[in-house]
Amino acid sequence: MDKIKILVADDDKEIAKAIAKLLTIENYEVIKVYNGLEALDVLISNNIQLILLDIMMPKLDGLSTMLKIRENKNIPIIILSAKSEDSDKILGLSMGADDYITKPFNPEELVARVKSQLRRYLFLGDMGNISNDSTIVVGGLCLNKDSKDFLVDGEAVKLTPTEYKIMEFLMSNAGIVFSAERIYEEVWQEPAYSVENTVMVHIRRIREKIEINPKEPKYLKVVWGIGYKIEKH
Repeated sequence: MDKIKILVADDDKEIAKAIAKLLTIENYEVIKVYNGLEALDVLISNNIQLILLDIMMPKLDGLSTMLKIRENKNIPIIILSAKSEDSDKILGLSMGADDYITKPFNPEELVARVKSQLRRYLFLGDMGNISNDSTIVVGGLCLNKDSKDFLVDGEAVKLTPTEYKIMEFLMSNAGIVFSAERIYEEVWQEPAYSVENTVMVHIRRIREKIEINPKEPKYLKVVWGIGYKIEKH
């Protein structure tokens, strides 16, 4: 079986070398380039499955490079940037990035995010974007109401019956914020009295199972003072 090819584009050669070493240990094939034009050239002649793309690069910056790539390719792109402001993240994601990692990064988290994006890309490529009466798909989350299976980026995750019911309710209404009381009444099927802590504990446990970094959740979001929601993807 051919190794998965990952393109690392960063004009800081030490950072590119460090990332390549991390990913090579995980048995990926890594190609390093140092500007956006080189990245585009590599994509012409190689079957790349994921790109780690620095924003600040010479000749062609990361965002411009990403726009060119997105003209005809949907492979996962993870932005690397020293900018950590939310506005920078939102800009990168809105322009076509699948994920955003700020420098300096935690090596284990970088590897986890790479694996997550690859699983989702390869899994959804095989599965197609399913949406039917028995299956709910939101981003990399997939819940099957018949088999009670729950997948995150193609990997099975074990949820308790209560956790499963919470996810089924929130995923069925992705993008809508629900109070702890509404979630409790929907899942426990009884009137809600002082249930904030009960719901919060279950939400925390679900996050630990489905999020790469539970402190910066991608899917299960808190809207402070209002409630909880599954983010639309």
